[in-house]
Amino acid sequence: MHRSICRVSSTAKRYIATAPGLVDVSKISARWLPELRSRIGKCIVFGLGSAQIEEAGSILRIITREWRDLLAGSEGFLVGRDRAGFEGHQVVWGEMGHVNNVTYIRYAESARINWALNYAKYHDPTHKKQWEELWTPKGDGLILRSIKTDFKFPMSWPDRISVYHKLRSPPTDTSESFILDVLILSERHQRAAARCVEDIVVYDYRRGQKIPLRSFMVAQLEKTWEAQEAAKKKNGAKVGELLARVRRLETDSWDREGALEDRGSP
Repeated sequence: MHRSICRVSSTAKRYIATAPGLVDVSKISARWLPELRSRIGKCIVFGLGSAQIEEAGSILRIITREWRDLLAGSEGFLVGRDRAGFEGHQVVWGEMGHVNNVTYIRYAESARINWALNYAKYHDPTHKKQWEELWTPKGDGLILRSIKTDFKFPMSWPDRISVYHKLRSPPTDTSESFILDVLILSERHQRAAARCVEDIVVYDYRRGQKIPLRSFMVAQLEKTWEAQEAAKKKNGAKVGELLARVRRLETDSWDREGALEDRGSP
C-alpha cells in the first residue's frame, strides 16, 4: 500500500486557532464558504471513519441549506422573502459575458425599492400606502443622495443573485438621512460580487425640503436594527461552530500527528 505524509496547507493554517464562538467574518477570507467545502473534501479524500463521514455530511447539509444566512446573516443582513431586495434573481441572457458595472448599481437600486416595499407587505401593513409612496413624488420620499460601489469580481451568465440591504446605524426621530450597506451575492460562486453604500435622504415633496424620519418609519427601522444585530450574533456563532467542526475533522484525519494517507493497493 502506498502512503504519503500530509502537511498543513496555508489555507488551513488561517483556521488552526479558530474555536467555537462569535466570528467576525470581515476578518476571515471572503471565500471562506467554498474554502470550507474544499477542506471537507480534502478530509474525505484522505479517508474518514464512519462517524467522521456522518459529521462531514452533517456540516455539508447545513452549508447547503443555510448558506445565505451564514454569508449574509453573519454580517447582519436579513435574508428571506420578507427582507430581501432580490433572492435568487436570475442574471438575464442579455447580460451574457461579464455583468456590466452599471448593472450592479441597478441591482442595488431596484433591490432597495423592494426592501422598502417589504415593510408595506410584511411588517407594517397599517402604513402600507405611505411605504408604497416613498418612491413617488406624492408626499414623503426616500431619495438616493449618493451610491458608492466596490466591485469584487465580474459575474457572468448563467448566474443568480441575491441582494440584501442593512442599516449601518440605528435610526432616531431626528434622522433626516441614513446609510444602507448593500450586499450583492453571486449564487453560483456563493460570495459577494459587489458591495454598495447608499446614502438616503428623507424628503417631503409637498414642502420641497428634507425632513426627519416619520415616527412609523423609526418604529419599523428600530425593529430592523434589532433583528440585524440578532442575526449577526446568531449566524456569527454558527460560522464559528462550523469552522471549529471542520478543524476537528482535519486534526482527526490528514492533519493529525504522523497522519498517513492511504493511496490504496499498487
